[in-house]
Amino acid sequence: MRSEKLPGAQVWPPVLACGAWLKNTACLLQGDQVLWSPLHGDLGDPQSCLDLAASLDALLACAEVTPQAIAHDLHPDFYSSQLAVTLAEKLNVPAVAVQHHHAHIAALMAEHGLDGPVLGLALDGVGLGSDGAAWGGELLWVASDAWRRLGYLLPLPLPGGDVAAREPWRLAAAALHLLGRDDEILRRLGPLVGEQSANTVAQMLARNLNCPPSSGAGRWFDAAAGILGISVRQQFEAEAAIALERLAAEYLATHAEPAIDGLWHLRADGVLDLLPLLTRLFELADSARSAEGAALFHLTLAAALADWIEHQSTTLPVLLGGGCFANRLLSARLTQRLSARGLPVFSAQAVSCGDAGLALGQAWVAAHWRDPQRQPALPLKESQACA
Repeated sequence: MRSEKLPGAQVWPPVLACGAWLKNTACLLQGDQVLWSPLHGDLGDPQSCLDLAASLDALLACAEVTPQAIAHDLHPDFYSSQLAVTLAEKLNVPAVAVQHHHAHIAALMAEHGLDGPVLGLALDGVGLGSDGAAWGGELLWVASDAWRRLGYLLPLPLPGGDVAAREPWRLAAAALHLLGRDDEILRRLGPLVGEQSANTVAQMLARNLNCPPSSGAGRWFDAAAGILGISVRQQFEAEAAIALERLAAEYLATHAEPAIDGLWHLRADGVLDLLPLLTRLFELADSARSAEGAALFHLTLAAALADWIEHQSTTLPVLLGGGCFANRLLSARLTQRLSARGLPVFSAQAVSCGDAGLALGQAWVAAHWRDPQRQPALPLKESQACA
């Protein structure tokens, strides 16, 4: 186990956090320190589940007093959530469920010693939202004891559910559907995946059968990679996004930056709509200009996100959390734009920006848990206040 000292003068009561489903780590927040378990891996592996249980026992043995709460992800079916509830009942303390993207931003607040309020931009593949939907492209207002969802990326339908995250061609089909171009799905994708598969997905989208919507930023990367022909099926997590970033960086090293004007739209309801960008990516794909398309995607996304944040008319610190910020090109371009507008920007340094750092955010939220009337294992409610 490793220990890190947190900034600031805050002395935290012991709080145990069980971490995420993917890249699971647990932690104990105590005093001015956070004590981390080893990285267990994904909890779909039984051995990772056994390792997590053992790590929680080891962390409990390091607690100076009984933890005031056991924090976990909002998703009730995760092994980490179920283990947290069982452990909380055993210790007679609350089990505090923390929404995934709230925890990403809270982890940064803990790392940088910020009490809030802040604006948090959380970009990743997926996390259960407080409305029961799949989130992953979220603009949040976060304070020490409250939070609010200000906006989100336009949700993409996922034909086949989770399988769509492994097969970017399905996201390319979803893009065509949202653009009202369903008649192109078979022609464009049939040669790549077979006419039967392409036709099945087209019918699923047309009838909205097993096509749950997701605001996940990771799915927008997959859609871009699928449209540009960079990835049809992924062999490992984020393979398409990594290939897209690499191609974009190579293009920008030797070419002028493509024009990005008019490729996004900020809706009145807080939704960031990037459909015009997808239209342009199809045009570039048809012209065999995939590398330019990869660069255009990154530059447009960074500019659109900066515009989205600035639209809040805020001087609050901006925190960038979630696994998509492992993308150096996106992170650098977005930080540059926000800093140029005079906004203080914070990103992960000592703690992982992805799910491996999520436990710290869970613990930080639970450490600020104040309502003694709140029943255990209920999610922290969204605040309606916004500064």
